Amino acid sequence: MNEVTKSIERVQAKIVIMAEDVSPPEILFHIPLLCEEKGIPYSYIKTKKELGNTARINVSASAIAIEKVGSGNDSILDDIIKKMEEIKK
Repeated sequence: MNEVTKSIERVQAKIVIMAEDVSPPEILFHIPLLCEEKGIPYSYIKTKKELGNTARINVSASAIAIEKVGSGNDSILDDIIKKMEEIKK
């Protein structure tokens, strides 16, 4: 959580994803507020285990911040962000 918070505060995060099953949920309360303040898109995934597996870190994760997407993947990230915005509406 500390690294995700730092990434957001430094506006290095391109997108933030949080797990819905974090306990206690208060751990994540500040993340959406920071993201909105800094203009960083955020979303949720069902479980910490699923988030860790998706991020390929092989451990459960409460939240992740993606800072670099690799060359040639910017359009994929843009598509994901657009779909997230459509869902929020």
